[in-house]
Amino acid sequence: MSGSRKGTQPSDGPPVPDRDPARAAPPPGGLLTRRSAIRAGLAGLLGAPFATSLGASTRPLAPGLRWSGKQGAQPDDEILLGVSAAFSGPSRGLGTELYRGAMSCFGQINEQGGVNGRRIVLKLYDDGYQPDPCVENTLRLMLEDEVFLLFGYVGTPTVTRVLPLLKKFQDQQMYIFFPFTGAQPQREPPYGEFAFNLRASYGQETAGLVDNFVRIGRRRIAVFYQADAYGRSGWAGVRAALARHGETIAGEATYRRGTQFTSVMRPQVEILQEASPDAVICVGAYAACAAFARDAMDLGLHVPIANLSFVGSENLLALLMDASSDDPAYYTPWLVNSQVVPSYEDTSIQSVPEYRNLMDRYDPQVPEELVVEPYDPFPYSFTSLEGYLDAKLLTEILSRIDGTPERGKLNDAVFSVRNYDLGIGERVSFGPERRQGLQSVYYTVVEDGGFVTLSDWEAKFGLDATTNDGAP
Repeated sequence: MSGSRKGTQPSDGPPVPDRDPARAAPPPGGLLTRRSAIRAGLAGLLGAPFATSLGASTRPLAPGLRWSGKQGAQPDDEILLGVSAAFSGPSRGLGTELYRGAMSCFGQINEQGGVNGRRIVLKLYDDGYQPDPCVENTLRLMLEDEVFLLFGYVGTPTVTRVLPLLKKFQDQQMYIFFPFTGAQPQREPPYGEFAFNLRASYGQETAGLVDNFVRIGRRRIAVFYQADAYGRSGWAGVRAALARHGETIAGEATYRRGTQFTSVMRPQVEILQEASPDAVICVGAYAACAAFARDAMDLGLHVPIANLSFVGSENLLALLMDASSDDPAYYTPWLVNSQVVPSYEDTSIQSVPEYRNLMDRYDPQVPEELVVEPYDPFPYSFTSLEGYLDAKLLTEILSRIDGTPERGKLNDAVFSVRNYDLGIGERVSFGPERRQGLQSVYYTVVEDGGFVTLSDWEAKFGLDATTNDGAP
């Protein structure tokens, strides 16, 4: 547990315990070579608790799907994708939901014969949302499993540690596609050329939240954030957005990555209460952010509490509703979450009924080899919808590769995507200077036990819109 008090605005950003990947010390002998990577990374991988290789699963899979347990070159009838994501720990819901959405799409693709006659096969490892296991997993995926590309990664602290590897091995032309993070490192030099993004950035999400709060008179905005690269990215986005309005962060408090919902957030709430904020923007994962929202309500910090899309809205809501048996809605009236995909309840959007039908049809489950803690998936979620859209777009890109799939052809295939209709009301385009497909941000609040679109900020959160008991 850690915190920083109001008025402390370090010029270079808040303290972050993780090393900057660009400044990481090279191994003995200088540059990281293929052999030294295998020796330093893969030798220790086999005993790493987070590196669970997914081989032949005994769990029934969607028709047309199977898991690759082999090593080496891919056969002519497969395209092998490498995945390192959180399938364990307090953020396991994020990796699970993203994977489920993607597999609902790939299940149909493979059942129909694959992409140009090649089935899409996934090689999965669990990193528990921790950087070191993710690095080890990525080395193994690239150098031993020889995957075609990286896909389905979850989180800023993990992805930012992988990006330097892609640069070190740039002769391999390995790319990471559509990671579940809105951070800047994979969107700008020196690493942007190795990544393709679909979702809007954290800068866009935080700017939208700040602009809407300021517009309704809530100018004193505090930040509760995860003390790592993810939290720093969101913190910087809030600070930049406030600066455009002539404001600074009113107060700030932090927490450590991996914090559980059972943790006490009273110190963080009290730090922010001293700042008398009009709103709090949270940059974290669902367990810690739910704990903060719970303790904020209990301690009388009754102001809008906003969360970014990464939080895992359904997971956060489930924790808060379960925390109050007398009134499941007790902890939720002040929540407002930004999203980077439209609502999965809006079946008027073309891709939404497609996604829902495939989720119902295949109901993908995390293979037993990766299940170390219980988790009950949601029928639909913002995260699994994003996974579905990621897979749908990647399938389109792979179909545009002329002839035998080769990594050297990926750039041309991606850059050929211009004004592509993904079926969500916003068309996707890529180019050498445009490596993010979508720009839209959506806003949701809780009604009747679920997140619904927020249409009127003033009516919901305006300074004159609260009742006598302080509820919006």
